[in-house]
Amino acid sequence: MVAAAKGVGPSMSERMSAADVSFLYLEARTEPQHVGSIAVFAMPPGGFDYDRLVRLLDERISCFPRYRQRIRAVPGHIANPVWADDAAFDITYHVRRSALPRPGTDAQLLEFAARIHSRLLDRARPLWELYLVEGLAGDRLAVITKTHHAMVDGVGAVDVAQVILDELPRPRRTVEALWMPEPEPSGTALVLGAVADVVRRPAAVTDTVRLALHDARAAVGKLGKLGTVGASAAGLVSSATALVRHSPPAPLRATLGQQRRIAIARTRLDDYREVRRVHGGSVNDVVLATVTGALRGWLTRRDVPLAPSMTVRALVPMSVLDDPRARPVRSRVTGTVVDLPVGEPAAVRRLERLIAASMAHRQSGRSVPADALSAITGLAPPTMHALGARVAHGLTHRPFDVVVTNVPGPQVPLYAAGARMTEMFPIVPLNPGHAMGIGLTSYDGGVYYGLDGDRDTMPDLAEVAQLIEQSLAELVRVSPHRHGPVRPSSERSTRRRNPRRSATPNPREPQR
Repeated sequence: MVAAAKGVGPSMSERMSAADVSFLYLEARTEPQHVGSIAVFAMPPGGFDYDRLVRLLDERISCFPRYRQRIRAVPGHIANPVWADDAAFDITYHVRRSALPRPGTDAQLLEFAARIHSRLLDRARPLWELYLVEGLAGDRLAVITKTHHAMVDGVGAVDVAQVILDELPRPRRTVEALWMPEPEPSGTALVLGAVADVVRRPAAVTDTVRLALHDARAAVGKLGKLGTVGASAAGLVSSATALVRHSPPAPLRATLGQQRRIAIARTRLDDYREVRRVHGGSVNDVVLATVTGALRGWLTRRDVPLAPSMTVRALVPMSVLDDPRARPVRSRVTGTVVDLPVGEPAAVRRLERLIAASMAHRQSGRSVPADALSAITGLAPPTMHALGARVAHGLTHRPFDVVVTNVPGPQVPLYAAGARMTEMFPIVPLNPGHAMGIGLTSYDGGVYYGLDGDRDTMPDLAEVAQLIEQSLAELVRVSPHRHGPVRPSSERSTRRRNPRRSATPNPREPQR
């Protein structure tokens, strides 16, 4: 489950890339640049407490030096900041303990998570936090994570949620290396290092000046969004040039405030596979049809007129092969813009239109099948959601209305210090001007949605989550070869805490 962090050496300060530092300059009080997740665990027989979680993390982050490093700015901003060891690193600051009044409800957990994710990370410390939340009903506990975009800089990178997970109840042993922080560089050393980098790579001056200009504009509230963020967004930019002028439905627009709402939906992977088996396409096509039906229902409740041709433009980050012939397989995340046909009243017709729209991507030969993703080094749902969100922030919000990140996860149970993870809900950040973002992860037979929304604009965010479950049920009903009755939502909710694994020939196969 764990791979070495990309580009993180055991010593010496490392300069931040232009793509990574752009997230620092783009961040504002109303636009936090971190991603995260809510993982729910069943209490193990031997119990689970804060001290056990701290010991587990303290042992394992020795393999990932980035989690003990903080950002140091170069005097005069003559070069990008560097990552430097935090000599005062205190893991108990980053790993925190909270409790809900017993028996804690899902609504209370989501309210707590929303407040946590509404706050910016402290830039004077390593840019991550993890919360153990006790007191959940049903003898459950939760772990909420926050990791800054700048920390997740490639497919080889690792989100903090990955670090604690194992494939067996007994935690694997990790040899904890003695950590001796490198002395933090002085201001003089930072300037000399910047000069040396400029000599080696003169183009760095252009990057630094460009980003510094954006930083200055942010200080007076006039920051223009960067055109691209790293190589991952290159495909997105080329796609965007072909887009016609587009006006999103008013409910999807928002002037973002400082506070957020979070909502969740629980569905079963077998339902998506059954719809796919009947109608063709891929599981991702069924996911997008499910989201389309939910958005249609939500817009109807908002009294938005829905013409038959009306669409909602979604940015769907997808993993593509850099070179299909290369071994080992290497992937990057790019963005595909998909028009969700919310004006179409028939569920099957919505699905057919989405299958046709996604055919070109699959026929390119560069798309990565879900089962192949599990073989890519460093893959884990939180990391891939982070990469997808980076792509979304690499383009101005005007050409699309909502981000939908769909990341296939393992179809076997995972554990943290013996506690079985039963559910994992992604939390993706909002793009400027967007009322909500949608992330979903398949895991151990379930497909779990996390919806992030602006608190003032989206008082009905929980209704969107409910409509996702209802939209999938509608697709199942109209699939003629479905064996057995459709489970009502209330029955599905009784199986939340102990999801049954989907029977697949390969238990590691995610979704197709």
